[in-house]
Amino acid sequence: VQRQGKTPRRPPPKKPSNNQKDPVGVYCRARPLGEEDEECCIEVISNTTIQLHAPDGLKANRNGEFKETQYSFKKVFGIKTTQMELFEYVAKPLVEDLIHCKNGLLFTYGVTGSGKTYTMTGSPGQGGLLPRSLDMIFNSISPYQAKRYVFKPDDKNGMEVQNQVDALLDRQKRESQTSVPKTPTTRRFDPEFADMISPEEACKASGVDEDSSYSVFVSYIEIYNNYIYDLLEETPFDPIKPKWNGAGTPLRNNIEFIPPQSKILREDQNHNMYVAGCTEVEVKSTEEAFEVFWRGQKKRRIANTQLNRESSRSHSVFIIKLAQAPLDADGDNVLQDKSQVNVSQLCLVDLAGSERTSRTRAEGSRLREAGNINQSLMTLRTCIEVLRENQMCGTNKMVPYRDSKVTHLFKNYFDGEGKVRMVVCVNPKADDYEETLLVMRFAEMTQEVEVARPVDRPICGFAAGRRQRNQAFKEELTRRLEDRGGPVDGDSPTVLNQLLQSFPPLPPCEISGPNDNVTLPRLIEALEKRHKVRQMMVEEYNKTANMLKSVLQEQDSNLLSKENFIQEQRGRLGEKDKMIQNQKNEIDRLEKKSKMLEYKIDILQKTTNIYEEDKRSLQQELESREQRLQREMSEKRRMESRMQGIVTDAKLKWEKECERRVNAKQLEMQNKLWVKDEKLKQLKAIVTEGKTENQQPKRPSREKDKVPAKRSASPSPVPTGPPVRPLHRRSHSAGGERWVDHKPTTNVDLDTVLQPNIPNAIKVNAPNEKALSKCDKYVLTHQEVASDGEIQTKLIKGEVFKTRGGGQAVQFTDIETLKQENPLAASRKRRSSETGPDGEPMEGNWTDVETRCSVALEMRAGSNLGPGYQHHGYPKRRKP
Repeated sequence: VQRQGKTPRRPPPKKPSNNQKDPVGVYCRARPLGEEDEECCIEVISNTTIQLHAPDGLKANRNGEFKETQYSFKKVFGIKTTQMELFEYVAKPLVEDLIHCKNGLLFTYGVTGSGKTYTMTGSPGQGGLLPRSLDMIFNSISPYQAKRYVFKPDDKNGMEVQNQVDALLDRQKRESQTSVPKTPTTRRFDPEFADMISPEEACKASGVDEDSSYSVFVSYIEIYNNYIYDLLEETPFDPIKPKWNGAGTPLRNNIEFIPPQSKILREDQNHNMYVAGCTEVEVKSTEEAFEVFWRGQKKRRIANTQLNRESSRSHSVFIIKLAQAPLDADGDNVLQDKSQVNVSQLCLVDLAGSERTSRTRAEGSRLREAGNINQSLMTLRTCIEVLRENQMCGTNKMVPYRDSKVTHLFKNYFDGEGKVRMVVCVNPKADDYEETLLVMRFAEMTQEVEVARPVDRPICGFAAGRRQRNQAFKEELTRRLEDRGGPVDGDSPTVLNQLLQSFPPLPPCEISGPNDNVTLPRLIEALEKRHKVRQMMVEEYNKTANMLKSVLQEQDSNLLSKENFIQEQRGRLGEKDKMIQNQKNEIDRLEKKSKMLEYKIDILQKTTNIYEEDKRSLQQELESREQRLQREMSEKRRMESRMQGIVTDAKLKWEKECERRVNAKQLEMQNKLWVKDEKLKQLKAIVTEGKTENQQPKRPSREKDKVPAKRSASPSPVPTGPPVRPLHRRSHSAGGERWVDHKPTTNVDLDTVLQPNIPNAIKVNAPNEKALSKCDKYVLTHQEVASDGEIQTKLIKGEVFKTRGGGQAVQFTDIETLKQENPLAASRKRRSSETGPDGEPMEGNWTDVETRCSVALEMRAGSNLGPGYQHHGYPKRRKP
């Protein structure tokens, strides 16, 4: 069953088979002792053998004898070897292979302080392998270099060829950027690194393809703690922001240090490893390339200083890429075909010092970093051991390239992508004996590994000598233009003749016999065609020459005017420089002022934030208190309304009870008075003896039919006689009468369907004489709690009349009651017809004599009782 969900690995491109292998070239170089009286543990026996002997006080075996070991290398360089001799043997073959489209890898390996950096870089007057390799490259390809930006990296470990227009635009863009340094015409280095190579020691490669165009790209990376950093990457900085280092102190020269970002390794389409996003700088001279190298060195030193680390604990890799492509058929421009571009590279690696962590005396993070460096070197040794075992024993073990960034980056070289060479640097002092012994064992084992020899890459099939013919054509054209239209000599060996000679060959000229009528006509026809082509080319050449002559004359005049303009602009530029300097001084002053203002703004901002926080807390507290006060006020109003209802109910209850008792007492007194009257009448009858008629006396009626007198809204004067009340009639709201609608403010809105509506009425909250004088009728809306707990509304109506004193009085004539009832609730009233359990009628509110009498007394004509009492003599009218 085939597994799903995993993309199969793309097979690598087929490489031309090559069974020839070369061993890794390992060279050994011994540095001189620091002091003459120091003990030495190394002795150079021959130009290929070196011997190590244990120093005094160190027994190498159990017998107490000193153990001496010898190691053989491809070549051993003593303390008197010059940098030039070392370059001739080690690096020069790699540079020649680079120019011939082959890759190369060069290591320097050894204990810290053994001279690795001196071997790779050198010192003033004694240039190392790196500057000499750059010098040889540019000495070899300098006449054949392409213009800048003709070759452009594609960010995928490859190169693209740009046309002349795009390259020109990129060059103009570069010239407009002042931050990009141009190629210096003279050597302008720091005095510490000036004159690395003397002119007498300059060398160049042989066999350079003149029909190709070249460009050199350099990159510089550092591998520290198994992380890759780009030393040529531009890091922007803020000129206003204060610059501080990790320890809290300001940096020197006001340059902010930004920690570099680590890079990752990727694999290109040819399965070669490269550093993704690494800066590749195109250089056109040895001076420019070396300047880029020292720029990376300075950045590396700053990083080591700011991060408090040692430079010997990191690997530095300087990569030189050489892009070359053939010229087109005309020999003038680079062939616009990416498949014809060959990119070869030379990697110069300065490995970190190999030493035990116990000797470094490192602690904490330093100890872990030293362990990581030793781990990367140990991985390199492991890869070499596995390669040697696979080659010698025929095994196929997996080489652990991915365990370290160093081995993973250069794994293609050990797989046959180029030559590999190593320079083992040793320090003869006795203190480094044990570490030197380990280095020698690893170096001797490394040279037993064989690497496949790189094959020659195919070149294009154009004819050789294209560049020379193009150069000869330009020289001839220049000469003819200088002669200003001289005659064209057909017999002279001109460029046109050379062009005619490059035409296709003539047809066969051999005559087979006297009857051959084909060969001569064919030859004549070919010659006529060649002659016509030559005439056309001569005419075109003359036209072009004349046109070019006029163009050159015009360019001369333009050049003269531009030179004058440049002189004027230079004068203006000097003035602008002064203005710029003044503006820079002003900017510095404003920057200082801006920093001070920013500091004050920060303080004010913090104070404002504190005040705003206090304001928000106080507002929240105020809102909570307002909400609580509002709740308390609503609760208070609710309690007031409730207490007012309770007081009103209690008041009405006691008023009714008092009225009932008063009525009962009045009835009792009337009964007594009637008895006395009857006795007086009998006594009178006896005395007079004139009256013989026996009449039955009548008891006083309940005065049910008499009209009860209502209390007036204003104090009523003592009437001369009770007004005659008209007969009872239904209330009417229509007509020309005007009403005073008295609605107290304590009334509650019941939201019932039927609402009292009195048109042509004056609505008041309290009765006044002005309102009563304008109206004929008066109505009072009174609310109270019924016995069943519901609120009932009474409309107490009356008539308004004038009093003798000129005021207004109200006589109440009618009461309407509006009440809501629950149809499911049982009625609490008992009628007079209700009977008890024994069948006898029960005494209710309307069956006792005292209640009936009180009702009769309450509603008698001329009564001054108010409308707030519950009982009255007239039947109540209810509205649905």
